[in-house]
Amino acid sequence: MSLRVEQVVKRYNGREVLHGIDLQAQPGEFVAIVGRSGCGKSTLLRLVAGLEAADGGAVNIDRSEAPHARGGRAVREDIRVMFQDARLLPWKRVLDNVALGLPRTRRDDAANVLAQVGLAERAGEWPARLSGGQRQRVALARALVHHPRLLLLDEPLGALDALTRIEMQGLIESLWRRLGFTALLVTHDVSEAIALADRVVLIEDGRIALDQRVDLPRPRQRGAAAFAELEAAVLDRVMRKADPAAETPTEVSTSQNLHAPLAEELL
Repeated sequence: MSLRVEQVVKRYNGREVLHGIDLQAQPGEFVAIVGRSGCGKSTLLRLVAGLEAADGGAVNIDRSEAPHARGGRAVREDIRVMFQDARLLPWKRVLDNVALGLPRTRRDDAANVLAQVGLAERAGEWPARLSGGQRQRVALARALVHHPRLLLLDEPLGALDALTRIEMQGLIESLWRRLGFTALLVTHDVSEAIALADRVVLIEDGRIALDQRVDLPRPRQRGAAAFAELEAAVLDRVMRKADPAAETPTEVSTSQNLHAPLAEELL
């Protein structure tokens, strides 16, 4: 599923928080959006999901405009959202949480997806008995059981400890590679963005300030020099204010012969 965001504007109480955003994602591409708190990245994801309506521009998915929200819920079955809060129903067991919205004839699908995320043996448990990482695995299974063509990830790993977070990143990447859906991830973690994404997009003050392709082999090795240098360069750009005179997003070189002056290439 391809995604095309064209000159999207969003206002809250008369204040413009997104200023003519343009963004594209090709079918099967993994795009990560980073930026400081309040920059507009989660707002953009909600517009793509159809949870809110844009005040200008268009969100086009497979050449058809994404529908507006109805009753606060996205209406496209081929788009699913995973949030930081797993939002599991505490009065339903794990398998029942995954099977929400499915006809009884597809209950086996829920069990199969639970197995894919490594929780087949916890199908009969109550959510309260699960760890934070396990609850997020259930939330991921609940999204994937509907076979989405576009998966939107709104900081889904932000509340997890470091080791569990790395495990979940590996799980998300392996399922993305196997199932072939398009993914749009919002995260504060530059390392996470580089580990998972084909492109890292920086939103700054409601505008795209950087659109960086990540040409590193998969699976990504965090200890590799190329990974560390690219992470440092993107993080440096995140920490700096955008140049008001800049007219187009910048990009860092990501060739395999990366050397020291990556940060300078962002200037």
